[in-house]
Amino acid sequence: MTKASPLSITDHLHLAPPSLYQIKECGHFLTRKTFPAVWMRSGTSKGLFIHQKDLPASSHLWDTILLSAMGSAQGNALAVVAKSKRPNVDVDYTFIQVAPDQAKVDMTGNCGNIASGVGPFALDEGIVRATPGQSEMDIRVFNTNTGQTLVETIQVAPDGSFREDGDYHIPGVEGTSSPIRMAFLKPGGSMTGEMFPSGARQERLTVQCSAMGTFTVRVSLVDAANPFVLVDASSMPFEDHASWPDPSDPEFLSVIEEIRRAGAVRFGLAADTKAAGLVRGTPKIALVSSTASDDADADIQVLAFSLGKVHASLQLTGAVCLGAAMAIHGTVAWELAGKGGRVRQPKCGMSVEGYQMASPLPVGIRHPAGVIHAETVLAMDRGGEVDVDQVAVFRTARRLFEGNVFYRA
Repeated sequence: MTKASPLSITDHLHLAPPSLYQIKECGHFLTRKTFPAVWMRSGTSKGLFIHQKDLPASSHLWDTILLSAMGSAQGNALAVVAKSKRPNVDVDYTFIQVAPDQAKVDMTGNCGNIASGVGPFALDEGIVRATPGQSEMDIRVFNTNTGQTLVETIQVAPDGSFREDGDYHIPGVEGTSSPIRMAFLKPGGSMTGEMFPSGARQERLTVQCSAMGTFTVRVSLVDAANPFVLVDASSMPFEDHASWPDPSDPEFLSVIEEIRRAGAVRFGLAADTKAAGLVRGTPKIALVSSTASDDADADIQVLAFSLGKVHASLQLTGAVCLGAAMAIHGTVAWELAGKGGRVRQPKCGMSVEGYQMASPLPVGIRHPAGVIHAETVLAMDRGGEVDVDQVAVFRTARRLFEGNVFYRA
């Protein structure tokens, strides 16, 4: 008689129902449930991609499930994706993040890096399909957080899946991949309904700070793709702090947070700074400055922050917001991009009544990991009013692993 070999952990899991286990915790039995998910590298970020059909119909019921699925508050990012029922839209996408210091789900704002993986995920998961022989396709994505649409142009492999391989490189990511062109359409007013909700293209923002007392900084409050407090770095109270900006200095980070909260109130996103502290995801904040006169690759430089910490590179929505602000006369970004000893020339494209009259030139935005480029097209209506028609940026994405996520309910 042949001796049966012992069962492995995998064998045991196959013997049990795959989506339901019992866990005894503190004398009570909890039900452990599961849903399929994909872990992706999107741009310079990583996140969990989930089918909306695997979650409750009401997003109000997602919080407990997603917090349990992520296990702890570690600043995680998630993308919930579904086939869209909206006219002229292919995919609906909801961005969700968990703050690193709060076990709380935040659905305000968008993340452009995570968004760059939505098109590839949708194609590989069969939410959208390429036609036979198609090597490139546009996927129209509606972001439910902001109510805005972006068009992702991705490469298609011969078998109809997303083609990952290519020679495009983005700073902060090892190797090369195929480029993903992301055009944010009409990005102005993503949360507030206005590009400049305070009514000013730049202003002095008064900040009351426990560490520094009361001071003012020069800012542009711009809502494009996400609301950003764009701070002229030279107006920061650095004189008595030679080590600033130091990302490891908690006092410096606390000052940045106080400016962000004051900006939130001025944006109209919070009634007071205390309320602003309860929503860490928006508005976002970045220090901007001129580049060195011999920097031929960038037009402006930026130090961005995310959830109370220095961002390792730059949020994609930050590149979109800066790209828009640099094209509009009078903003802090427009002024700083015109300094540094270079001859300023218009780089934005222009469309009139829906017809593009001039193509954009890319503007370079230097961040801690390198340079990202943005292409902005302004639109002029019959009355001569100018608005931002679209801002395009380029990313890459790659599927890292797929499987089932467990949560307790």
